[in-house]
Amino acid sequence: MVRKKRWPLGLVLSSTWAGLCLFAAIFGDLLPLPAWDEYDYDNLAMPMFSPGHILGTDYDGSDVLAGLIHGARTSLGIAVTAVILGSIIGAILGIVAAYRRGWVDSVISMYFNVSLSIPTIVLTLVLVAVFSSADINNPSAGLPRELILIISLTFVLIPILGRLARSSALTWTGRDFVLVAESIGMPRRSILWTHIVPNVLPSLMSVAFLAAGVVIVVEGGLAILGVGTSPGSSWGSMLAKNRGELSIIPHTTLLPAGVIALTVMALNYFGDYVRLRIDDRESRI
Repeated sequence: MVRKKRWPLGLVLSSTWAGLCLFAAIFGDLLPLPAWDEYDYDNLAMPMFSPGHILGTDYDGSDVLAGLIHGARTSLGIAVTAVILGSIIGAILGIVAAYRRGWVDSVISMYFNVSLSIPTIVLTLVLVAVFSSADINNPSAGLPRELILIISLTFVLIPILGRLARSSALTWTGRDFVLVAESIGMPRRSILWTHIVPNVLPSLMSVAFLAAGVVIVVEGGLAILGVGTSPGSSWGSMLAKNRGELSIIPHTTLLPAGVIALTVMALNYFGDYVRLRIDDRESRI
């Protein structure tokens, strides 16, 4: 009798939560809910399970459920975009540094080390300030806040993911099959695309899940510091918007905080699961 393979409970729960978040981000506008920035002045600071507002409203009458659903699109969009861009640029720099060695490796490694020596929040704040509008009287003249955050967080992620890619590439460049390919005169570009890149990407993927969770948390921290997205448009900005009303309407702060925590835990589990699968794969090579 063939025994069916059972998926780990953590993987099932994490996948279910991630699926709900993705559904909300993609199809949230199709749900019969008020707009996230629509103010119902007749129902201010309503508790959970109120008629017409299942998760209540905040102090200006915005529907909390609608805000969480819209926030999924903004928070996940910023996290996924920044991680993808950071992974691509970081992987290119890290793999090139590991394979070319010499002065190329020295310059790229110095950039990684200098960037990593600066605290993440401080570096992000500086980059946000650089890319924001310098016109105080007309803040809208600058780039959109979401785009500024994506650019800034991408710069923060490049040295983190790039250093990982470099470390992984150094490991694979010393393997026997790479040395054999070099000895028979295989072009460097072919060696990179055939033997190095496919083996570096899985390791990068496992850390990318963790990085996405970090980006969501950092975005929330930036929102509390006043340099995040528009108030209420992301999970982090919902926290920033309602944190002063925690003692009066705590659900408007605790719900987005809980959503952020569950999402980060799910992403961390995905990263750990991919890491375990990679370790099993590498042990057989």
